[in-house]
Amino acid sequence: MTLRTRIARRATLAAATLSIAIAAASVAAARPATLEARADAGPADRWLAGLTGKHRQLFDAPTPAGGIPLVHIMNFYDTYNKAYGVPDGDLDAVLTFYGTTTFYGVNDAMWAKYRIGEFLETTDAATSKPATANPWRTSPVILGMTLPQASVEALQRRGATFILCNNALTIFSGMLAQARGLDAAAVYEDLKANVLPGVELVPGMVVAIEQAHAAGLSYHRQ
Repeated sequence: MTLRTRIARRATLAAATLSIAIAAASVAAARPATLEARADAGPADRWLAGLTGKHRQLFDAPTPAGGIPLVHIMNFYDTYNKAYGVPDGDLDAVLTFYGTTTFYGVNDAMWAKYRIGEFLETTDAATSKPATANPWRTSPVILGMTLPQASVEALQRRGATFILCNNALTIFSGMLAQARGLDAAAVYEDLKANVLPGVELVPGMVVAIEQAHAAGLSYHRQ
């Protein structure tokens, strides 16, 4: 079984579990809780407290899909700006990092140190070689176009929130450590210490998405 197949199967399992969690939350929640009611839930949930915009949507992206999840968030902001006259300050977009997008939540140094591009079979569009820096951080290449306006940093400046699943980071850091012949705990701690600035580490994405639902966010699945 190839590495790509193993990763794809793990992502599929995570997605299936996630779908069950969302369905259960939809049935169980008679009425969504307000953001204010959940703002003091604890450090692990602090990302929810900042979501005060009139329009709020969670973009669920367990796979990179060629960077399309970033375009969806850019379009969320641009369409509300241009078609409805809604400023960025009234908009909150949240993007998930887990499954095969897990490592898109860590910095360039980690991509270079652990050869993450090689591990994920992700190439640098400029060199056609395995990426040695996080492709989404500043200048993602999407559908053959370089779109810095759709990068993580550009979207953060507009108010977008990015959340990284700790469960996924634990699993994928272990897989990466095994591939590199390294200690899993050490690799996990290194990656955890090098999460991209502003990205929130949440205990588990299955719970974070349920919390977003309860807080009244709409849901968009990549």
